[in-house]
This record gives sequence, structure tokens and C-alpha cells, in this order.
Amino acid sequence: MLNLSRMNRFWRVPIGNFPQRSPLIEVEDSISLRVLVLALVILGIVATDIAAETSFTFWALPLSILGAIWSYYSRRDANVAVKFCIAIGMLVALGAFFGRLVGELNDTRLGLAELLIQLQVLHSFDTPRRKNLGYSIVIGLILLGVAATLSQTLAFAPVLLLFLAIALPTLVLDYRSRLGLQPLKTQKEKSNKKNSSILNFKFLILTFLLIVGLGLAIFAVLPRFPGYQLRNFPVSSPIQVKNSFTGRSIINPGYVRQGKGDNQGSGTGQNQNGQPGKVDNNFYYGFNSQINQNLRGEMKPKVVMRVRSQAEGFWRVLGFDRYTGKGWEVSRNEEVTTIKRAPWSYQILLNRPLITGKTQEIVQTYTVVADLPNLIPAMAYPKEIYFPTPMIAVDTENGLRSPVELSEGLTYTVVSEVPYRDRTLLGKASTNYPKLIKKHYLQIPPEIAEIVRQRTEEILANYNRERVAKSSKSLDSTYEQTLYLAQYLKQNYSIPQNPFDLPYLGEKDDLVEAFLFKYKGGYPDHFSTVLTVMLRSIGIPARLVAGFSPGEFNPFTGLYVVRNTDAYAMTEVYFPKYGWFAFDPIPNHPLIPPSVEDIQTFSVLRQLWQWVAGWLPSPLTGLLNNVFETIFRWVVRAIAWFLALFSQGWFGVLTGLILTTIVAFFGWLGWGQWQEWRNRRWLKKLPAMESLYQQMLQWTTQKGLGKHPAQTPLEYARGSYQHHAPATAEVIDEISQAYVSWRYGGHSPNLKRLRERWQGLKKTAK
Repeated sequence: MLNLSRMNRFWRVPIGNFPQRSPLIEVEDSISLRVLVLALVILGIVATDIAAETSFTFWALPLSILGAIWSYYSRRDANVAVKFCIAIGMLVALGAFFGRLVGELNDTRLGLAELLIQLQVLHSFDTPRRKNLGYSIVIGLILLGVAATLSQTLAFAPVLLLFLAIALPTLVLDYRSRLGLQPLKTQKEKSNKKNSSILNFKFLILTFLLIVGLGLAIFAVLPRFPGYQLRNFPVSSPIQVKNSFTGRSIINPGYVRQGKGDNQGSGTGQNQNGQPGKVDNNFYYGFNSQINQNLRGEMKPKVVMRVRSQAEGFWRVLGFDRYTGKGWEVSRNEEVTTIKRAPWSYQILLNRPLITGKTQEIVQTYTVVADLPNLIPAMAYPKEIYFPTPMIAVDTENGLRSPVELSEGLTYTVVSEVPYRDRTLLGKASTNYPKLIKKHYLQIPPEIAEIVRQRTEEILANYNRERVAKSSKSLDSTYEQTLYLAQYLKQNYSIPQNPFDLPYLGEKDDLVEAFLFKYKGGYPDHFSTVLTVMLRSIGIPARLVAGFSPGEFNPFTGLYVVRNTDAYAMTEVYFPKYGWFAFDPIPNHPLIPPSVEDIQTFSVLRQLWQWVAGWLPSPLTGLLNNVFETIFRWVVRAIAWFLALFSQGWFGVLTGLILTTIVAFFGWLGWGQWQEWRNRRWLKKLPAMESLYQQMLQWTTQKGLGKHPAQTPLEYARGSYQHHAPATAEVIDEISQAYVSWRYGGHSPNLKRLRERWQGLKKTAK
């Protein structure tokens, strides 16, 4: 305290002809208000640290606390020297911000937050008046908003709730300060704790719960409309690439670290002796130019990505065209195309295959949480990518490759033009495939080509015989044949319980042959390999594609949390003019992976219901599903019928307008009655004096002379003599005086006399 006093005397030294004292008005003396405002600012800084994983709190918090203490003790001084230093500091902070802005043009949120924190720390040394504290409250709120846009986990939620809990009493004290109300000091007033308490904690707790409940309800039902309004997407800071980049190398940390290949990631997953080995327990084996499916083992689950996407989808990574008997390889790995971006933009435009049919633009933003290979996950058919490197590469299977590994903290955005999956149109697709497609996607080792074809045709023939016997439609299209084969593998072949139950394949063994005829099953990715080869055997172009499933959707953050164990492979089939579409034959996986046809405007509400339904008994869940489905169906039908009226000529339009007017009238009438019922119920719960005072305010409001929120009760009573008759003004004045004496003085009012005066006033007015 002594050092602070000496510092205070130092900064009071006059410079030139400046006065030592300033004629400050509205100096804020409330310590409790200052402490709460400081707490809001601290929470805003902490929230930014948590969301952005930065370290502002190490220097900003102690300086903010020091500034708040200094400002309180020097609140009545001019502090000209301090103001001068603050102005210099703000200019320096602004200059540093513009210098940093050059490298972060595509995502300025964190830079703006850092500037705001620096300005707040400087501002905390000069907050003498209430309005200065108001600026700090707004800064804390802005920092919390910035943290909300940066946050990708629920770690932000406790800070948000704590901020709200502190903000409520802060607003109450701020309002009392604006009205000029001071804390009660007399001994008599202190003894009456019920009436002398500045803050009504019961009311604050109920208000807090109401706000949180209402906010969650609005959040759940808030529509999630597709489409970004701004074309400025989140991207990490620029990454410089020193060496020449050809795009041919795949850098998989799992292979490099365990010596399973060279440092370009060309290994096959075998051990150093060329024998079958174990999969890496952190990295998926399928993200490489060559993969060996004669591996055993399992990965330890860990989060690798967080994805914000307009639609749930398969985060595609890499495609394979050549089957090797025990795995796959990218046969045209040398035919990789590199694409550079403009130096002033992060946007890289990609060539889209020529396909027909309806498509949907889907924007996805990926944040890497753990190191991944230099393969860029994206939904099918990316047309734009916003990436921090000067260039990327595109392979022949439409996979994206980065010059560097996807390291922890990297953020990029992809815009994909995803085709709708129309079963009817795909069922009518031609089988006249281009030569290039037939050359690369019908390849099968000749040793197994005939037996696999015979087995595939036998499965389809058995289905067709059963359908003919039942007078049902047979499989007559590529799409239906693929669906049936995928479903057949799911139902008739199994996955071993232990990752080492199946023996390793010998040198002359083939994976597909062993799966179909020897072991009657295999590991998850084996199902996709078998389906791909079976389709090729009957002349249907197919390829294996590896990537990540959508992951676990968090409805509170709006992000898909993707783990390394979500990586797997499935089959893509080519349909002329419509492109490639995926099928998933793995047991316990959906047959059709998520696609744009599954977009739902109220996706968060659906996810919340699925989470709740998981805790309910199955019969109850089924009953509630039927009830909700029935209600939704009738609502949709009613809306469709109403909209159809306006397409039936003048009579339909007139009928629709009449119905709209009737519904609006009854809605207005019901709303008014409901508000009146709520008001009566609310008045009954209030103390007698409070209830009478509120009734008086409501009555004067109906007369068009209500109380302004900024007016104190006594100010309003004095002003009533200018707008009401003397008799009416006297009653208003008497009730207001009694209310202030009861509310802030702890005096018991004469309720009988006040009610009589009030009833007499209402009768006179009538």
C-alpha cells in the first residue's frame, strides 16, 4: 500500500500548466461494482486463452488487477501523465496489430482479440467513472464473443456460465449506480437484512436458470441453414515450403517412425524382413501410396481432427486403383498435378470432373488436433480449398496432397460440390464406360478373376431366382446389384473378435479368395476390398477409397470430433455422367455413407433427441418417435395445404387471406389473455407493497404516462404533478413514497390506507 501511495504521488506531478485535480463528475466509488467488472474482464481474457490455446493470462491478468487497484485509489485525480502513457501504449499496440495483420489476412479474430486485451489492460489504469467501467464490461463481452467463435470444445461452456453468473449482479449494481442509489449504512437498516440487501440472490439465481434454459432451447431449435454468407474462411498462418514439391510423396508418420518405409512414406506396412507386421497404434495404415492388408493389430483411440461442416459426410483422403492380392496401390502415383495459389489469396481453385445431376455446395473447415500424413481430408468433389501452403497437389483419384505433414493446430477450409444421391437416376445410369475408366478400374489378378466372377454371379442369380418366384423385380441395374452385394457381405460374413484371430496370409494366398472361400470373413477393410474386386469381376468399375467417418457430432460446439479409429476404407463405384458414389459393406456401418441428401435444417434438435433417446427404454423411444412423426406429418400436411390455396386462383388466394386473418386474430386474442394471466400470477407472488406499486405503474402506462426506466420512483412521482390531475398525482406520490420507504428504508407501509386511496383513484378515473 505504501508503494502504491508513492507511485500515486509520482504520477500526480503536474506537467506544464496542467491542473492537479480534474473536475470529474460521476466518480464511481463502489468497490463491489469495480470487482465484478474486473471479474468479467478476467473471464473474457481467460475464455480467449482457453478457446485459442494462447497465453494472454500470464501477463494480462496481473496487470489488469494492478490497473484496477491503481484506478480506484486515483479515481479523483487528473492522472494526466498516466493518460499520456496510455495513449502512447495504445498507439504502439495498434501498430503491432497492423504489423501482425499482414500475415493473418484470412483470419483476424485472434489478432483482434490480442489488440483488445492490450487496450483493456491499458484502459484498466484509468477508469474513474461509471461509464469507463461500462466500456470494460463491453470489452469483456466482446472477448467472450471472440472466444465463442474460436472455441472447438466444451471447455468454453463453464467460462460462459460463470460470465453470465457474474454479469447479472454487475448489471444490477451498474443500474443502481445510474439511479444514484447508495448502499445502506445505518445500523437500523443493517439489522433488517431482508429489506437492506442490495442484491436479491434468489431472483438472480432464478433469472440465471431462466436465461440458460431459454438459451439452450433456442439453440436446439435454431435452424441451421446451409450456405456461408462470407467467402472468408478460417485458415492457419502461411507455411513456407523450402524444397521443391512434386506431390508424389506421401509422408505417413506411422511408417517413417517405425522404419516401415523410406522417409517419403513408400513402405508397404511390412517389417524389415519383408514379412507381415502389425499396424501402427496411432496412425491408420491406409494413408499411403501402397497398403498391405495382411497386417494385424488395432489403434489406440485419440482425437485427430475437429470438423465444422454444413453436412455430415465421409472425409475422403485417398483412393486406390490397383489391387495387389494382399492390398492396394496408387498405380499412377507419378501423374500428380501441382496447383499454386495466388500470393495475395489463400484460395486454390480445383478442376471439377464433368458430371451431370443435382449438386450441393458444402463448406467444411478442418482443424488438425494430432499430426496426420500430408494427405488432405475433404468431402467428395472439392472445387476450392483455402490452405496455408503456396501450393498443393491433386492425384489421379481426386485426392489432395500437402507439401508438409498436417501438424497439430493447422486449420484449412474446403468447398465441395457434392452430388445428390438419386437412387432412381443412378439406377438408370448407362453401362457404356469410358476407355480410361475400364483400363484402370476393372483390374483383377488373373489367378482369382474367374472364381470371384463365378461366386459373384452365383450370389446375384440366387437373388434373382427368389425374386422371380415371388413375382418381384430382379436386379437389373448396376446400382441395385452393388447395393445387394454390399448387403450380402454384411449379412453373410463376419469380423473376428480379436485382431489376431485370423492367420497371416501366405506368399501365394490372395486376400479376396481367402475371405470368400476359406475364412468366411475378415477385418473391416477386407469387406470393402472384397466388394470392390467382386464388382470388377462382373464388369462394374470400382475402386477402394480411404478416409474418416463423420465422427461424433457435438451439438453444443457444432463440430464433428474425428478420431484415428474413425479411419477406414470403403468402395466407390463409377456411374457414367454422375460420377463416383460410395458403398459401405462393413458390418455395423450404414450401407450408404452420409451424403447431402441427409441435410436437415434442425440438425441440432435431431442430435439432441438421439442423445436423449439413447437413455430411454426402447418401447418409450418407439412411442415418442411415433408421436413426433405423426405431429410432424400433420404439420407438414397443413402447411402444404395452406400454401396450395394460393395456387388455386382468386378464390384460393381469398380463402387463404381469410384463414390468415382469422388465425392472426385468435392468435392475438390468445396472446393477450396469456399475458394478462401471467401478469396476474406475477402480481400475486410479489410482496403486497411491491404489487400495489407495480399495479400503479401499469395503470399509468395504460394512460400513456408511464415511468421511464431511467427514472427513480421519487423522480417519477414529482413529475406526475405536471401530467396528471392534482388528486391523481397525490395518490401516485403517496404510493411511490411508501414504496421507497419500504424497499430501501425497511419501513412498514400502511397498506390499508394505500389500497383505499388506490381504489378511490380508479373509481374516479372510470
